Amino acid sequence: MRPWPGSAYPLGATYDGVGTNFALYSEVAELVELCLFDEDGTETRYRLEEVDGFVHHGYLPAIGPGQRYGYRVHGPYEPEQGLRCNPNKLLIDPYAKAFSHGVDWDDSLFGYSFDAPDERNDLDSAGHVPYSLVTNPFFDWANDRLPRTPYNESVIYEAHVKGLTMTHPDVPEELRGTYAALGHPSIIDHLKGLGVTAIELLPVHQFVTDHYLVEKNLKNYWGYNTIGFFAPHDAYTSRPGAQVEEFKGMVRALHEAGIEVILDVVYNHTAEGNHLGPTLSMKGIDNQSYYRLVEDDPQFYMDYTGTGNSLNVGNPHALQLIMDSLRYWVTEMHVDGFRFDLAATLAREFYDVDKLATFFELVQQDPVVSQVKLIAEPWDVGPGGYQVGGFPPQWTEWNGEYRDIVRDFWRGEPATLGEFASRITGSSDLYQDNGRRPYASINFITAHDGFTLADLVSYNEKHNEANGEDGRDGADDNRSWNCGVEGPTEDPEIMQLRDCQRRNLMATLLLSQGVPMILHGDELGRTQGGNNNAYCQDNEVAWVDWKSAEDDDAMTHFVGALAKFRAQHPVFRRRRFFEGKPIRKGDELRDIAWFTPAGEEMQEQNWDDGFGKSIVVFLNGAAIADRDPRGERVVDDSFLMAFNAHHEDIEMTLPSQDYGSAWGLVIDSCAGTVDTTPMDDVVPAGGTFTLPARSVVVLQRVDA
Repeated sequence: MRPWPGSAYPLGATYDGVGTNFALYSEVAELVELCLFDEDGTETRYRLEEVDGFVHHGYLPAIGPGQRYGYRVHGPYEPEQGLRCNPNKLLIDPYAKAFSHGVDWDDSLFGYSFDAPDERNDLDSAGHVPYSLVTNPFFDWANDRLPRTPYNESVIYEAHVKGLTMTHPDVPEELRGTYAALGHPSIIDHLKGLGVTAIELLPVHQFVTDHYLVEKNLKNYWGYNTIGFFAPHDAYTSRPGAQVEEFKGMVRALHEAGIEVILDVVYNHTAEGNHLGPTLSMKGIDNQSYYRLVEDDPQFYMDYTGTGNSLNVGNPHALQLIMDSLRYWVTEMHVDGFRFDLAATLAREFYDVDKLATFFELVQQDPVVSQVKLIAEPWDVGPGGYQVGGFPPQWTEWNGEYRDIVRDFWRGEPATLGEFASRITGSSDLYQDNGRRPYASINFITAHDGFTLADLVSYNEKHNEANGEDGRDGADDNRSWNCGVEGPTEDPEIMQLRDCQRRNLMATLLLSQGVPMILHGDELGRTQGGNNNAYCQDNEVAWVDWKSAEDDDAMTHFVGALAKFRAQHPVFRRRRFFEGKPIRKGDELRDIAWFTPAGEEMQEQNWDDGFGKSIVVFLNGAAIADRDPRGERVVDDSFLMAFNAHHEDIEMTLPSQDYGSAWGLVIDSCAGTVDTTPMDDVVPAGGTFTLPARSVVVLQRVDA
């Protein structure tokens, strides 16, 4: 059968209820063959004779959901010129919305001959690469709508689809590790109990386990090795071929609970690697258009990611792929936002990082993508790649500066007071000058990359032996403290100190200005045994152990209570930066004031005190400067937050009568208590209060 002409847009395989339109962009192709595969692997090829604007297209009636397909691209194979067409390689559709399975590593996947590296490898790769699948676009979304939680009211929970759900006893065994498991009531109830408003999923775009990991009998667990930017990863579905349906069902269930879905996306590189990597998709379709090649020697790839290649964001068709993918996940899959892995790479139009690069201009004007949450990991491994605070106003950023100083403060490093104060109040030095607000800072202390919270207070050194890289992998600068013993211990004093430190870190996170992000399992005491780079540990090392988590119910309750307290008091989630002055004429009190534990206002020399490990901050609830939807000025209670990273108790003197006549305790991290109303023991202005060693204490102003 000869394909009908069809349409050049949309790209990919589009089922309309009667048949399917196929469209593939390639500027260098001389001929494109569409290959359909039966259940037994029998291949039928169709020439796509229609070409418009370098898009090869055709329509096949009676071809519908579940059909397996791929492409063979005929054209020049001249690697030294950056051209790598080879019709012996079955190629994945860059716009495929589902895949049949993962990669089966074989010599046929590589574009060159192993016996003669300068010659083309003519082994047929069919059967070793995943089949692209035609999908059903129709789904009953019922009354689904995006929650659109404001940033300043958000609590983000970074999670792994499989890692979070694989051992949960209340999730049916056949669903564990899948999208359906994430939408299960037991998982949703846990998230709601923590006050989570958004779940940020580690990569769910179809990804590949690297060849070298397969050889070591390991897997790519995190998923930062994308090969399909439109397809939910096939291994996270309970039924073969049902990944799109199950993903949509998960989103619908989370939205019903008021929880947003944010995807960690990897548009900076693909799984095809460098010049020695496999030919799976874009490398064989149009290598020059999709990848950054070395200008003077285009057989090699520019690598700003440490993975072998970088997408060519300076090419309009590569940019179109990214933007089409983003719009698809918003419009068709109903996701609420994206966290961009190594986002600085997307700003490299030429060599330097440029925040006004074309990609960001496209996002700014796009009527769909510009309306969802956009979070940057603001660095890559290239020169000048660390760009915290350097992204456009529409963007928020993972704040690595926040992570580092909060870790340093609580492990007792000297000379941290000034920066610690800046970070917990929204990092105005990073975000205020370009018109952004405190919620531009995504605050985090732990994330998938690095120690868990429990390991942060249990290990001084990384322990990555299971990764098989002789300890060379993973960060060496962890800014952790083991509290006296490396790893597990039965010493009750050390165990108590570690629990207190975990509460200190979590209280700091949830009471800081900005958007808090919690790593999955941190509320449950999850440990990776000191492994700070569990990217290849698809096993009990990285999964949440729900059985042992039952022993840490107090910490889970503490985190949930902190999130609830934060939600009740807008002074802890302001939409504007503090100004250090009265918000209106006639007001006597400033919106914020800093004090030494002696009750005296901080002076310049106090900030520079290398031994200072304690500080008190006054938050004026009457000077929030926000307005509610009706335009009324938002007013809250006023609070004193006291942080003591010293190893001894401190007698804290409360500020003068001007700031409040009396104060009552509401949060004590050392005791693990959070109260919605001040306790009965009220301390008058100028009175003293014992600030326990290594603790966070919050006092609320009360009428005497």
